[in-house]
Amino acid sequence: MIRVLLPVHLRTLARLEAEVQLEVEGRPTLRSVLDALEARYPVLQGTIRDHVTLRRRPFVRFFACEQDLSHEQPDTPLPDAVATGAEPFLVIGAMAGG
Repeated sequence: MIRVLLPVHLRTLARLEAEVQLEVEGRPTLRSVLDALEARYPVLQGTIRDHVTLRRRPFVRFFACEQDLSHEQPDTPLPDAVATGAEPFLVIGAMAGG
Protein backbone atom coordinates (compact mmCIF):
# COMPACT_ATOMS: atom_id res chain seq x y z
CA MET A 1 0.00 0.00 0.00
CA ILE A 2 1.47 3.36 -1.05
CA ARG A 3 0.57 6.36 1.09
CA VAL A 4 0.30 9.66 -0.81
CA LEU A 5 0.00 13.10 0.76
CA LEU A 6 -1.37 15.85 -1.45
CA PRO A 7 -1.43 19.63 -0.96
CA VAL A 8 -4.68 21.00 0.43
CA HIS A 9 -5.88 22.49 -2.88
CA LEU A 10 -5.63 19.09 -4.62
CA ARG A 11 -7.29 17.33 -1.68
CA THR A 12 -10.12 19.86 -1.92
CA LEU A 13 -10.43 19.33 -5.68
CA ALA A 14 -10.58 15.53 -5.24
CA ARG A 15 -12.75 15.85 -2.10
CA LEU A 16 -10.29 14.04 0.12
CA GLU A 17 -9.97 14.44 3.86
CA ALA A 18 -6.50 13.00 4.42
CA GLU A 19 -3.82 10.91 2.78
CA VAL A 20 -4.58 8.60 -0.13
CA GLN A 21 -3.68 4.92 -0.02
CA LEU A 22 -3.03 3.27 -3.37
CA GLU A 23 -2.32 -0.26 -4.55
CA VAL A 24 0.40 -0.32 -7.20
CA GLU A 25 1.41 -3.44 -9.12
CA GLY A 26 5.07 -4.41 -8.92
CA ARG A 27 7.83 -2.11 -7.74
CA PRO A 28 6.33 1.40 -7.32
CA THR A 29 7.81 4.16 -9.45
CA LEU A 30 6.98 7.83 -9.82
CA ARG A 31 5.01 7.01 -12.97
CA SER A 32 3.08 4.06 -11.52
CA VAL A 33 2.05 5.98 -8.40
CA LEU A 34 0.91 9.02 -10.39
CA ASP A 35 -0.90 6.77 -12.89
CA ALA A 36 -2.72 5.01 -10.04
CA LEU A 37 -3.56 8.33 -8.38
CA GLU A 38 -5.01 9.82 -11.58
CA ALA A 39 -6.90 6.60 -12.38
CA ARG A 40 -8.56 6.60 -8.96
CA TYR A 41 -9.18 10.37 -8.94
CA PRO A 42 -9.65 11.46 -12.58
CA VAL A 43 -10.29 15.04 -11.48
CA LEU A 44 -6.55 15.25 -10.69
CA GLN A 45 -5.54 14.52 -14.30
CA GLY A 46 -3.58 17.48 -15.61
CA THR A 47 -3.09 19.07 -12.20
CA ILE A 48 0.14 17.27 -11.26
CA ARG A 49 1.34 16.33 -14.75
CA ASP A 50 0.69 17.80 -18.18
CA HIS A 51 -2.15 16.02 -20.03
CA VAL A 52 -0.13 15.34 -23.18
CA THR A 53 3.54 15.03 -22.16
CA LEU A 54 2.88 13.65 -18.64
CA ARG A 55 5.72 15.86 -17.38
CA ARG A 56 5.54 17.24 -13.88
CA ARG A 57 3.96 20.69 -13.69
CA PRO A 58 6.55 23.42 -12.95
CA PHE A 59 5.32 24.30 -9.46
CA VAL A 60 4.80 20.75 -8.25
CA ARG A 61 7.48 18.82 -6.39
CA PHE A 62 7.77 15.19 -5.27
CA PHE A 63 9.43 14.11 -2.03
CA ALA A 64 9.97 10.80 -0.26
CA CYS A 65 12.16 9.93 2.73
CA GLU A 66 13.43 13.52 2.90
CA GLN A 67 14.64 13.34 -0.72
CA ASP A 68 13.55 15.60 -3.56
CA LEU A 69 12.48 13.27 -6.37
CA SER A 70 11.13 16.03 -8.59
CA HIS A 71 13.83 15.73 -11.26
CA GLU A 72 14.10 11.94 -11.27
CA GLN A 73 13.06 9.93 -14.32
CA PRO A 74 9.42 8.72 -14.27
CA ASP A 75 10.45 5.07 -13.98
CA THR A 76 12.69 5.68 -10.97
CA PRO A 77 11.77 3.19 -8.22
CA LEU A 78 10.53 4.81 -5.03
CA PRO A 79 12.48 4.18 -1.79
CA ASP A 80 11.73 0.94 0.05
CA ALA A 81 10.14 2.81 2.97
CA VAL A 82 7.57 4.28 0.56
CA ALA A 83 7.02 0.94 -1.19
CA THR A 84 6.19 -0.70 2.15
CA GLY A 85 3.95 2.14 3.32
CA ALA A 86 6.25 3.09 6.22
CA GLU A 87 6.79 6.57 4.72
CA PRO A 88 4.46 8.63 2.51
CA PHE A 89 5.06 9.90 -1.02
CA LEU A 90 4.59 13.67 -0.89
CA VAL A 91 3.23 15.87 -3.65
CA ILE A 92 4.07 19.46 -2.72
CA GLY A 93 2.96 22.71 -4.32
CA ALA A 94 6.14 24.78 -4.66
CA MET A 95 6.13 28.42 -3.63
CA ALA A 96 7.50 31.21 -5.79
CA GLY A 97 7.63 34.94 -5.65
CA GLY A 98 8.69 37.34 -2.98
